[in-house]
Amino acid sequence: MEIDQMETFLAVLTYGGFHRAAEALHVSQPAVTGRIQALEDSLGAKLFVRARSNLSLSPAGKALRPHAEQLLRTVALARQAVREIQPSAGGALRIAASLSVCTYFLPDVMKDFQKANPKVMVSLRSGNSLQVLKMVLDGDADLGFARSLNHPEVETTTLRDDPLILVGHPAHPAAQKRRVRLDEVEALPLIFYDMGSSDWTLSQGLFRRAGLLPTVVLEVETIEAAKRMVERKLGLSFLPQIAVTHELRRRKLVAIEIVDAESLHRNLDVVSPRHRPLTRDAQAFLGLLRTAAAVPTAVVNIPAKRRGARRRK
Repeated sequence: MEIDQMETFLAVLTYGGFHRAAEALHVSQPAVTGRIQALEDSLGAKLFVRARSNLSLSPAGKALRPHAEQLLRTVALARQAVREIQPSAGGALRIAASLSVCTYFLPDVMKDFQKANPKVMVSLRSGNSLQVLKMVLDGDADLGFARSLNHPEVETTTLRDDPLILVGHPAHPAAQKRRVRLDEVEALPLIFYDMGSSDWTLSQGLFRRAGLLPTVVLEVETIEAAKRMVERKLGLSFLPQIAVTHELRRRKLVAIEIVDAESLHRNLDVVSPRHRPLTRDAQAFLGLLRTAAAVPTAVVNIPAKRRGARRRK
């Protein structure tokens, strides 16, 4: 019974098959098959049950699983303990995050982390939520940040709520009203981004559940593009709150409340491998993230009449 055999056993379980496990481990499929057969021979029992295209654990496999998980975690802790006492010029931290998190949430955290850990090299890769999850599962990232990530092989911690909010240019009639009904929004020019994404589905679903059809005047690829279009008075858009915080504070955009519809809530989650302990660098970064996530981002719009009174003074 060897460590790579146990690692392969859990990989086959995680990815649901020998072929995908081989891709994740960067070995050939025959190598995966050989490791599993050798492990089964050493234990004297079959670990998997094949039924058509499905692969599930046998009773022996179910009994082995918790011990395999504990073994790999112990091995990872041992390697980390030795690595952290070795003299080194600096560590390395690999992060995977959705594009919006990379753009609007991480820069300030990165600045604080770099100031406190100048010798640590940080590698930041972006992708959609599923790609972020895959990078963490495959061992290509120490931490992953995206929305609503859940998987049995990762630890998930919710950092904060990041709702989609309707925003418009301050000169837009709806922005001046500040409170509108959903059927009013339906008739207004709307800008959507990233067709087919979770954000697109969430905002479109708001109208679909009410039996309404939004007036789409523009579809773009990114949040930033949609935001710039709104700033140029081309329409309204449902955008992540973290993406428009600065614009709301500077009065470049205005949040519009839909009085008869539910809020579009989403979680901003951080995930890490369940069987690999976090390095000290990853723990330090996670601490900074929690501090940043605890800072309130809600922006209260100032009533138009009061702003006008201040200008007349």
